Amino acid sequence: MSQFRYGAHVHANGIRQHYLHYGPLGGSDVRLDPVIIVPGITSPAVTWGFVAERLAEHVETYVLDVRGRGLSQAGADLDYGLDAQASDLIAFAEALGLERYSVVGHSMGARIAIRAATSHPRAMARVVLVDPPVSGPGRRAYPAQLPWYIDSIRQARLGMSAEDMHAFCPTWTEAQRALRAQWLHTCDERAILASFNGFHEDEVVEQVAAIHCPALLVTAARGDVVKDEDVVEMQSLLPALSHVRVADAGHMIPWDNEPGFYAALGNFLGASLTQTGGR
Repeated sequence: MSQFRYGAHVHANGIRQHYLHYGPLGGSDVRLDPVIIVPGITSPAVTWGFVAERLAEHVETYVLDVRGRGLSQAGADLDYGLDAQASDLIAFAEALGLERYSVVGHSMGARIAIRAATSHPRAMARVVLVDPPVSGPGRRAYPAQLPWYIDSIRQARLGMSAEDMHAFCPTWTEAQRALRAQWLHTCDERAILASFNGFHEDEVVEQVAAIHCPALLVTAARGDVVKDEDVVEMQSLLPALSHVRVADAGHMIPWDNEPGFYAALGNFLGASLTQTGGR
């Protein structure tokens, strides 16, 4: 049975923010902090539903549509910079009245989480950084190419099938490709361009040192978004930073190795995710 409760909007940080709420069917353990999932550059909240379902077996889980994605506000006059995105996250939690919460951020979402954590919001209890791009001024470029995002978005705006999506996501299941094809058109091209440029213009890795709460770095064994030397650097900046590499997974870790992703989280969020079966 699904853990999904509802989707809703809040007005926070001056914009409409859309989110999906999942929760334990028998009620939440008050000892466990709720979790906010912040997806990557072209991942509307709904595409993280399968992960939210699993987390919500234990904790209240919210999946945020980052501005310019999904059903959150978009527009030509909107600031799509990292600071605005980080402020959105903090304001979203405050709007929901979350006294303590953990953040699971993937890719761009991990960079948002890092930037948000540097402002030391008292309510942020833990942060999980899932394969964050380490690009930035003077650093190597992010390995993905902008046309991969833009071309797929433009095709999705015209109408796209799961089979069409195969050209962009060949290792995904048909259901995963169908969901992405259905929702990708909601990603505002201006937002994607700003975030992609921000991958190379914003200093983020250096700010890991300012994270004040327990932090876990989860990286992919395949690909080169986060290399061994990057892990060493981040742990030198934040010695308390825990790290787990997920075998048989590329950048989209839960899609490639879902059990491995939950095993990497372990009991960091307060409950062991390996105690129950997956999908």
